[in-house]
Amino acid sequence: MSVWTRSGGTFDYDKRKVRIIELTEKTQDPEFWNDPDSAQKVMKQLDHEKSLVGSWDELDSLRDSINVFLEFEEMGEDVSSELEAEYGKLRKQLEALELRNMLNGPDDQRDAVVTFNPGAGGTESQDWAQMLYRMYVRWCEKNDFKVSVIDYQDGDVAGLKSATIEVQGINAYGFLKAESGVHRLVRVSPFDSNARRHTSFCSVFVSPLIDDSIEVNINESDVELQRFHSSGAGGQNVNKVETGVRLIWEGELSDGRVGRVVAECQQERSQLQNREKAMILLKSRIYEIEKEIQEAEKARLEGTKGKNEWGSQIRSYVFDDQRVKDHRTNHETSNVNGVMDGDLDEFIKAYLLSISTQPQ
Repeated sequence: MSVWTRSGGTFDYDKRKVRIIELTEKTQDPEFWNDPDSAQKVMKQLDHEKSLVGSWDELDSLRDSINVFLEFEEMGEDVSSELEAEYGKLRKQLEALELRNMLNGPDDQRDAVVTFNPGAGGTESQDWAQMLYRMYVRWCEKNDFKVSVIDYQDGDVAGLKSATIEVQGINAYGFLKAESGVHRLVRVSPFDSNARRHTSFCSVFVSPLIDDSIEVNINESDVELQRFHSSGAGGQNVNKVETGVRLIWEGELSDGRVGRVVAECQQERSQLQNREKAMILLKSRIYEIEKEIQEAEKARLEGTKGKNEWGSQIRSYVFDDQRVKDHRTNHETSNVNGVMDGDLDEFIKAYLLSISTQPQ
């Protein structure tokens, strides 16, 4: 655990307080809301800084409480249980704040787009994709992130063929970037009458939701537009709209490869709105791929290992052995049920700690 100071150092409490004053002054400008998009960005920055400072103030309060109990202890009172409880709270909140403070990348504070694509294997893989979908929705609910279903295509028998969700909240992308990659399931398949062990794969692709501050130029002639009737999954709260939109981009990436990116949207009530949303998703995914290319090139030039190759297998879930293991950090747990119910914080924390120690 690193040592933090109120002024300077890792957290720099005083600097953040000054930043809050500066941002607040901006919001008091009579013309502040004339540009709603710009105003929303400022409000998001303000909320972020206030949240971090508020968390530090809570730590200060816990520290004061611990000092009071220590005084009682010096006077001969038995407050060991109270002290242990306060120390536990302090440690937990300090670790959470340290983790949030690590999210200082250029896109970490953005909302996130999460796409699920089952691998080969038919019903088994599609069922696994739906299990992962539920896992991340539960994680979002536990962490007070808002989830909007952009696209959801039911599987033929069970599960899903593909799905895309938008996760809104401070540092949504910063946390969820840890989950981008291929997830592997090993279990006795409930769809196999012979009760054999099956291995299934599902790719989870996480990208930051871009806005006007990021320019992604694509040739319109490289984009194919397809229309389809929306068919939201039962219980998934997808608006039943008349027409969904699918955009398919095929063009050259910065490393010379030809890339193919697909984005679908069926959440809006008009085809035009679906197309506009799909274009934002398309550009967000292309932006993330280009980021990965740049990071891989940087790692190559520096002779270091990249944080994560796009599409690589990152985690295995072995149900029979009651084990979930992350192959990038070697963090593992036997609490499979907890993980599948959204208890992912320890995996995310281990990943963020691992990349924070890599050369910048």
